[in-house]
Amino acid sequence: MTTLTTEPLATLIERLYTQASAATSPVLDTVPGEERERLMRSKTEYLELYGMLKDLWLPVSRDTGKLLYMLARSAKARAIVEFGTSFGLSTLHLAAALRDNGGGVLIGSEFEPSKVALARRHFVEGGVDDLVEIREGDALVTLACDLPEAVDLLLLDGAKALYGDVLGLVEKHLRPGAVVVADNTNYCPEYLTYVRSAQNGYLSVPFADDIEVSMRLG
Repeated sequence: MTTLTTEPLATLIERLYTQASAATSPVLDTVPGEERERLMRSKTEYLELYGMLKDLWLPVSRDTGKLLYMLARSAKARAIVEFGTSFGLSTLHLAAALRDNGGGVLIGSEFEPSKVALARRHFVEGGVDDLVEIREGDALVTLACDLPEAVDLLLLDGAKALYGDVLGLVEKHLRPGAVVVADNTNYCPEYLTYVRSAQNGYLSVPFADDIEVSMRLG
């Protein structure tokens, strides 16, 4: 038995996935597809885009959530950084791993205040709020300081064009063997080029359709 598969988290996570699948964004529906694609790749208009996305949950898939739990457990993670908390589904999976590893801290960042407020309620309901610190605001600011000296796992699941920039903020804290998981990497070719280059200190492989799993070599 694990924290992830027992109460209160098991039922909470299933309920939240059901809510996520039913969510809609009337504002985003008015934006043409080509404009959405442009915004997804923009390094300057990401705040505008994620303002439009405030009603959408944007969760990792169920399988990706389980993968995150497995990676954090196998790495014996005690310090995790997450870029893009949204309503907290990925955070719950990672926090469950921290609990089963004996404790630790997860530092997350989320731009949208309404998402931060609801995510924090989810963490309380799931009994993991003591493990999670969510910083509200632009991750280029919130994750620029006061990180753990040694980070065991980094999850990138916010504005796709910023993956390289956020990795740059956290990189000096990644311990040898630390895992970096990036979701939706089809939107960030520059990031993929960086982590797939051995000279930059990573061993990296694609996973599923658009997930990249990388290990910091030291």
